[in-house]
Amino acid sequence: MSEAALARAIPALFVLLWSSAFVAVRMGLPDISPLYFLFLRFVLAASVLGTVALLARQDWSALAGRWHHFVLAGVLINGIYLACSYLALARISAATIALIGSLHPIAVALLSGHFLGERFRARQWCGMAFGVAGVALVVGVKADDLERLEAMAIALAGVGAFVAGTLYYARHCRAGALVPANTVQLGAAAVVAGAASFGLEDVRAEWSAQAVATLLYLTFAISLGGMALLLYMLKRGQAGQVSANFYLTPGTTAVLGWLVLGEDIGWGAGAGFLLATIGVWLVNRPISSLSRPASRRTAPNS
Repeated sequence: MSEAALARAIPALFVLLWSSAFVAVRMGLPDISPLYFLFLRFVLAASVLGTVALLARQDWSALAGRWHHFVLAGVLINGIYLACSYLALARISAATIALIGSLHPIAVALLSGHFLGERFRARQWCGMAFGVAGVALVVGVKADDLERLEAMAIALAGVGAFVAGTLYYARHCRAGALVPANTVQLGAAAVVAGAASFGLEDVRAEWSAQAVATLLYLTFAISLGGMALLLYMLKRGQAGQVSANFYLTPGTTAVLGWLVLGEDIGWGAGAGFLLATIGVWLVNRPISSLSRPASRRTAPNS
């Protein structure tokens, strides 16, 4: 596969994997308390990836003296973001959480100019607006959720952590080897999820075949596969452009929910997915004169 074809395939595969996580969670979480589920998922993923790194004799030297950067990125992107999402999911609908999550790409784009030196053109800002509108058409928002301010605040806090983690990783962690770096990040997230689970919830686990299958899928396909693709894209591209791909996850999730769970999908979802797709295309369409990330030239790595 050519480099250009690979560059096109990786975002599409990432969106598919990331979207499938929502379907998998709906199938497996009724049997396991959510934060405990996250804890087990991160422990398993970190153990597998750490073993692979050791057996493959991966180079850990790039992390020397910079461990704290990878730990903090892992805590923000994996630990806090997903823990908040799971806690909010117990109180408000997944649709509302998806709509709140659509703030992530535009927040990253707004802040990346200051922190990373990235510059967006008018066409790209138009694409961001299309993305938000597309997500709104796909998921809408339930009126009852607007009255659950605490849950909304938790979901917003999670998105804030994700935004901060995305920018922090793009500024400080691009130089690290992918496998060792992700091992450290998943290990740090496991500590956060474990502390949150044993401190905030009544831990329960009924190990049905479906629960085990869900845990394994989310560990290998999402925590290892999907997260590796996200970090790979952040290492090679602009943070704002990479984050725009998240506009496609609600629509893709709706399609997967229809295929796998038999959920209804209306015309609004189709129209919203098309609008979001146009938005992502506008954001990511190559421009020869587009400013490259200043972080690659001047941003410190420590």
